[in-house]
Amino acid sequence: MQGRISKLRQIFDTDEIDAFYIMNPENRYYLSGFTGSTGALLLTREQSYLLTDFRYLSQAAGESPSYQIVEVAAETYGAVLLRILQEKKISRLGVEGDHLTYNQYVELSRVCTGIKLKPLIDRVEGIRILKDRSEIELIEKAVSIADQAFAQILPLIKQGVTEQELALELEYNMRRLGASGPAFKFIVASGVRSALPHGVASSKTIAGGELVTFDFGAVYQGYHSDITRTVVVDSFNQRQQEIYQIVLAAQMNGVAAVKAGATAAEVDYAARSVIEEKGYGKYFGHSTGHGLGLNIHENPRLSIKDKTILAPGMVVTIEPGIYIEDWGGVRIEDTVLVEKSGCRVLTGTPKKELLVL
Repeated sequence: MQGRISKLRQIFDTDEIDAFYIMNPENRYYLSGFTGSTGALLLTREQSYLLTDFRYLSQAAGESPSYQIVEVAAETYGAVLLRILQEKKISRLGVEGDHLTYNQYVELSRVCTGIKLKPLIDRVEGIRILKDRSEIELIEKAVSIADQAFAQILPLIKQGVTEQELALELEYNMRRLGASGPAFKFIVASGVRSALPHGVASSKTIAGGELVTFDFGAVYQGYHSDITRTVVVDSFNQRQQEIYQIVLAAQMNGVAAVKAGATAAEVDYAARSVIEEKGYGKYFGHSTGHGLGLNIHENPRLSIKDKTILAPGMVVTIEPGIYIEDWGGVRIEDTVLVEKSGCRVLTGTPKKELLVL
């Protein structure tokens, strides 16, 4: 934690602030280890404060031993914050401009009289984009849980089963394997519904010969995994096989492009160009992938517009797809770790062939 806090303090001079106020739950956890649902951090140049209410005082002391725990009781967070700032003679305060609501910012401005508030964007997230060894291990565990849970439901994917039943079994297996919960609302989309990129599980019954797309992930100690696989029930036709192989080639080309020094846009192009060359470019309308960690969607965004240079420690997804209305769709997704010489695919679920169940 201290290394992360030190990195954040390094931006104080550049941003012309003397303290930083953090309310975003993921950023709060990242910098302190505090898992309570209510609280805020105040980092000055020398001291670290964790503000919370009576319910979490003991928990905060145990989870965040390097922080001075400050109880917020009858006072509001703003009033407690002002008292500390005045005691420390701090007049320039950075706040999370991309997290605070307008009303929260107005209230802070009203309460913190004499304090210059400076909204800042992506300051903690800019540190979080590079995962350390402990974070990578937690993501690897989240990926492993998702892999195992999916393998366990394969025998259940058959005619007559509903999408919701499969989603429920998948989540149950993940929790049984140690996940604290699902990474997001699972996508289980069969038949023509597989053309919906975000076709969350419905009451639809799966029929023979249908493609079924699963997009799912686990949360383990706060960290997320994300995987997509498309399978077919009973038998496949030539077009289904053709589309699957195109998406697979695009996905593998995207993975091969992931390396330190490459840009996010270059990875997007590596995957997208394969689909475009086969004449299906208009059926691939989203970005090739995204970063993940404490949030399911983090920077960088693997899109044509993102010029972020990939660096060792970034964890991203590679997930191209083809979606044809009134026919169906295919998406294949892996979670990938950027390393010095290329990348390492963390996802273990097979993908080389269209799996027939």
